Amino acid sequence: MGESATTPRERYRQQVRAEIKEKAWEQIAAAGTSALSLNAIAKHMGLSGAALYRYFTGRDELLTELVRDAYQSLAGTFRTIAERGEAGLPALARGLREWALADPQRYFLVYGTPVPGYRAPAEVAALASEIMGILLDACAAIPVDAPATPFETHLESHREWADGHLVPPGTLRLAVSFWTRLHGVLSLELAGHFAPMEFDPALLYQAELDLLSAP
Repeated sequence: MGESATTPRERYRQQVRAEIKEKAWEQIAAAGTSALSLNAIAKHMGLSGAALYRYFTGRDELLTELVRDAYQSLAGTFRTIAERGEAGLPALARGLREWALADPQRYFLVYGTPVPGYRAPAEVAALASEIMGILLDACAAIPVDAPATPFETHLESHREWADGHLVPPGTLRLAVSFWTRLHGVLSLELAGHFAPMEFDPALLYQAELDLLSAP
């Protein structure tokens, strides 16, 4: 019989994995995701490279854990908003911005420049689909009466990302617009591109949200 997750050995393993992830986040914050090095983490923790590889088989497995944790965190934020009955676009937008500002490196790991040579497994993509599903439910509450555009028709034939949500093309377009426009503002803000302009990015973010939410 295999050891249960509550044995001292397994608890120790989980603690070491958590510490490895913590050191990985510190490394990413200091030098970016491309600098992630298991050997450097092992040295910092006083482990041999071989010992650390008993906890993560390689960089990609560690990256997958970090990406999964990030997506789970945002999905949890959205679920909490939805469970409070506040799953409209304004509440989700506020939740997204607060989540991003709380940990910019976590945000950039999942919504920034892709890590060269890394591809997330399907299980991680499913978490991204859950986030989009909550957003689609919020967008479905906003009437979209305009005729379908060529882009909306295109979306209808490429909607695997919609995770089975049967919503009108206009709702799909609204969800994609919400995601791209607000992420655009967030990415520029977190990267510091608005600093020389000396205006409040929160007001720009709200202005974009107001345009998206207008009937």
